[in-house]
Amino acid sequence: MEFSINGQENKGFTKIEKYDQETIEELMYHYKKVLELLGEDAEREGLEKTPLRVAKAMQFLTQGYHIKPEDILRSAMFKEDYKQMVIVKDIEVYSMCEHHMLPFVGRAHVAYIPNGHITGLSKIARVVDAFARRLQVQERLTTQIKDCIQDTLNPLGVAVVIEAQHMCMSMRGVQKQNSTTTTSDFTGAFEKVATREEFIRLISTKTI
Repeated sequence: MEFSINGQENKGFTKIEKYDQETIEELMYHYKKVLELLGEDAEREGLEKTPLRVAKAMQFLTQGYHIKPEDILRSAMFKEDYKQMVIVKDIEVYSMCEHHMLPFVGRAHVAYIPNGHITGLSKIARVVDAFARRLQVQERLTTQIKDCIQDTLNPLGVAVVIEAQHMCMSMRGVQKQNSTTTTSDFTGAFEKVATREEFIRLISTKTI
């Protein structure tokens, strides 16, 4: 896939999605072999195009490797004298566990306190996606989002909380369908108990 940042024409983040044909063909070959190793007939009608579909799906689900999240934030970065908490909550998270390559799905809550600069609200969600669309562990995903916002915007503080359900726990192994994993990471002002508690209270309130 190819992704580009078009910062000159409209100062926006432009995604150009293209599948790399050489990678597609290589993945198709291997997925066909996987089907055969599992005892399936890869040539039958229902599976004939499955290697192609899976190859495209995997390129899409790992597209984050081709995106620079810092550029997403910079594409809509504005000077603003606002120093109160900015929260984007209930951001849908779809990622792939790197241990079993099974999905984990949940929500991310992200906050920062500006220090001279703000960014477009949608850019926060895009940053979450950029890191989530890689082979991940939830702990690292949480920290990567926090570090990217902190290093790019240089705010007074950043807070990230992710709540997710992992298919590797639900579908195999311990098979606990209702378990949820919560991870969090904080910098700056959010390391203070009062600020952190305000953030937790705000993300816990019912969405409008």
